[in-house]
Amino acid sequence: MNSEQTGVAQINGNTRVIVLMAWPASHVRTPAFFNAICRAREINAVMVPWAVSPERLAQAWEGLRYVDNLAGIVLTIPHKQTAAKLCDTLEGDAALLEVVNTVRRNADGTFTGRMYDGVGFVAGMLAKGIVLTGKRVLLLGAGGAAMAIALALARQDVATLTIANRSAQKAGLLAEAVTGEVPHAIVQTGSADPSGHDIVINATSLGLKPGDALPCDVSRLERGMVVADVIMQPAVTPLLVAAAGRGMRIHEGEHMVVPQLELFEQFLLNPASPD
Repeated sequence: MNSEQTGVAQINGNTRVIVLMAWPASHVRTPAFFNAICRAREINAVMVPWAVSPERLAQAWEGLRYVDNLAGIVLTIPHKQTAAKLCDTLEGDAALLEVVNTVRRNADGTFTGRMYDGVGFVAGMLAKGIVLTGKRVLLLGAGGAAMAIALALARQDVATLTIANRSAQKAGLLAEAVTGEVPHAIVQTGSADPSGHDIVINATSLGLKPGDALPCDVSRLERGMVVADVIMQPAVTPLLVAAAGRGMRIHEGEHMVVPQLELFEQFLLNPASPD
C-alpha cells in the first residue's frame, strides 16, 4: 500500500475523521496519541480537536450527522453527560450511567455511544502494577469520568469506595447506581479528606487551569498512598506535584487514555470487529 492509500504521508479524500470535542480544547493530548497509532499502523484516519462550548454542543453535533467520512466523536470535559442525551443509542456502561466519551457515526447518520473511561483508568493502573483489590479508595468528583471510574473500581473489588463531590446529592446518586450494578461493593459518600485511604483519585477538573484550588488537603496525605489524576494537561498536575513532594506514588492522567486508544480504533474504525 502506498502513502496515498494509507494516508500516512498526507490526509486525502478517503481519510476517516474523528473529532474530539472539548471546552476549552487547548489542553487535549488524545489526538496526538491516537494519530501516532494511525501513522504507525498505516490507518487512513485522523483525530482533530474541536473547541465547542457547552451551549453550542447540540448545534455542532447535529451537523455531523451529514458528514459521511466522519467516523465518530470523542468527548472530554465538559461534554460527556450532555452528549449521551444526543446519541440515538447507548451501549454498555454508557447505557447504565447515561454518560459517553466515544460515539460512532453509523452509516445512516445515527450515533451510538459508549463509555471507556472506567475500563481505561483501571487498565492504566493495573498496567503500572497498582493493586486495586482490597484497597480503600477516595474518588474526588462525580461527573462524567468519575461515574465510569467508580463503576470500574467497584468491579475490581476495592475494599471501600468513598465518593466526595461538591454536590452530596450527586455523589449519593452515583453511589446508588454503582451498588445497583455491583451489589457486593461498599460504596459511600464522604468528604474530600484523603486520610485513611490507600488510593486517592482526582476525577474533577481542578488542576486543569492555572490557579485552580487543589481538590483535597494534601497535608492529610499519608505515607504509602497512591495519588492519581485524570487530567492529562499538565501531565503532572499541581495535586501530583504536591503528592510527589510528600513522598507519595503518583499516577498520571495519560495512563487512563492509552488503554482506550485500541478501543477507539476498534469501535470507531472497525465496528464489525468483535469487542
